[in-house]
Amino acid sequence: MDDSADMFGPGPEDDEDDAPSAAELEAAGQSALFGDAAPAAAAPVSPPVSPAAPPAAAQPYRVLARKYRPQTFSALIGQDAMVQTLANAIRRDRLAHAFLMTGVRGVGKTSTARLIAKALNCVGSDGQGGPTIDPCGQCEPCVAIAEGRHIDVIEMDAASHTGVDDVREIIEAVRYAAVSARYKIYIIDEVHMLSRNAFNALLKTLEEPPAHVKFLFATTEVDKLPVTVLSRCQRFDLRRIPAPLLAEHFARVCAEEGVPAEPEALSMIAEAAEGSVRDGLSILDQAIAHADLGGEGRVTPAQVQDMLGLADKTVQRRLLAAVLAGDAPALLDLVAAQFALGVEPLSLLRSQMDLVHRITVAQVGRTGAEAISAEERAAIDGWAAQLSAGQLHRLWQLLLKGHDEVRTAPDPLIAAQMALLRVLHAADLPDPGQLVRKLEHLAAQPGVVQAGAAPPGGGTASAGSAPVAVAMDWEGLVHQVEQHSPMAGAALRLGLRVIELRPGLLRYGFAPGLAPMPATEIRKALESATGASWEVEPGDGEGQPSLEEQREAVERDARAAMRRAPLVEAAFAVFPQAQIVEEDSSPGPQSGRGERNWSRTA
Repeated sequence: MDDSADMFGPGPEDDEDDAPSAAELEAAGQSALFGDAAPAAAAPVSPPVSPAAPPAAAQPYRVLARKYRPQTFSALIGQDAMVQTLANAIRRDRLAHAFLMTGVRGVGKTSTARLIAKALNCVGSDGQGGPTIDPCGQCEPCVAIAEGRHIDVIEMDAASHTGVDDVREIIEAVRYAAVSARYKIYIIDEVHMLSRNAFNALLKTLEEPPAHVKFLFATTEVDKLPVTVLSRCQRFDLRRIPAPLLAEHFARVCAEEGVPAEPEALSMIAEAAEGSVRDGLSILDQAIAHADLGGEGRVTPAQVQDMLGLADKTVQRRLLAAVLAGDAPALLDLVAAQFALGVEPLSLLRSQMDLVHRITVAQVGRTGAEAISAEERAAIDGWAAQLSAGQLHRLWQLLLKGHDEVRTAPDPLIAAQMALLRVLHAADLPDPGQLVRKLEHLAAQPGVVQAGAAPPGGGTASAGSAPVAVAMDWEGLVHQVEQHSPMAGAALRLGLRVIELRPGLLRYGFAPGLAPMPATEIRKALESATGASWEVEPGDGEGQPSLEEQREAVERDARAAMRRAPLVEAAFAVFPQAQIVEEDSSPGPQSGRGERNWSRTA
């Protein structure tokens, strides 16, 4: 029995003690045929562990220009006239079939187009509303348009869809009614990029579109649009946003973002934006990222100056003071220091132009709201009282010329230094009004030789010392000869020196260096001009100077007298290197001899 027991398995009495566990049977590879093992005590079963939930996906950062894109007309800053026009058109149901938004970059052209699309297709929170200037922003059309997924609001970038085939697709699609909206709206950005053929293909549809279609165009270069397109659109010129209004808007954005910012820094960003909201928000975004985290992320003027490469206001004033004082070493040191800090030479010239402009505006009585600090206001007022209008305008012209030179120069730093040095030296020169007063003062002093006074020692010196007997008008006689024979008259005027002249008698000499005219030719010329017989023969001595020599002597005397004139003497005192240059009074041949304009060159 024991053997059988061993063969067939343990008895029931041995179940609890000798039976292997299920784990042991499984480990030994034994089958359940060889005995029913008592089940082992069940281990406590823990509840199934659910997989850990994935962390919430971080929202991607949206730049401020996109995050704060206006979603209502009330949030659209600086375009009150356009909003009022659209509001009245919607209330009176006088909506145009095509709108054209034009203006510089970043003033809200595309945003306005989307707002118009929302205003025309809004159905209200109850689904029963009509077109409104205040879209709810909650209905399905408003939400879909804001997210850019509405099937009936089609946006097209004309810069990448310039051909006539793209316009043909629009022409084919406008025949079909809107799927879910009140109007099917086509927003075409940078519409001036369309080709001429594309514009021509669009004209007929643009003139008489279906009632359910609206066209919204946006462009920065309205002058490139054909007149035929402009005449078919209701045009809105979006204005640049004033800097104070931009600064207020940036302050609200900073408050929403929880970023502390100093008003002066925001004003600097607004000035740099040049009237563009998008550009200003992009600069503000960069300024927030540039802000020092250790200083609570505050946006400060110094950080904005460093980021934009702007010259410090104090340095701007010191630079202008050095220019006006004629302090060249200080000027060069300031320019070098600003360049080392990263300030661009072109920005340096622009800051000087801006400062001169502010002084000029303050001089004509404007309040100067652009001045930020009391120190700057005091400096501007002081210069406005000290400098004349002529000096300010001359400074502006010189700085403007220097600005153009710096912009095109291969080395902007050297060009900026030379331009500012030129302004510095020009600042020492009196303006025309001061120069005239100075000359008048010198002219009033006693003992000054008057203009036109004869030179010491008598009048024009004679070309020779031989006695001259002249009983006729030789110049009048030569003039008669010129009427009959211009060449003979010119020869007589140029070189013939009269020794003796009486009716019917001429004794003459010729100026050195000129070929003498034969006596027979002179006699023929005189007889032909006067109709009388003449005796013509060379004489002894040099005689009276020729008519041309006399004219040159008169001009020399006139030039010498002019040089001694009080006003000219004073001008030479101011401009020591000046020269008196003779200019003809007319571009053609000289008709009246001795007529000259006199000018000064330095």
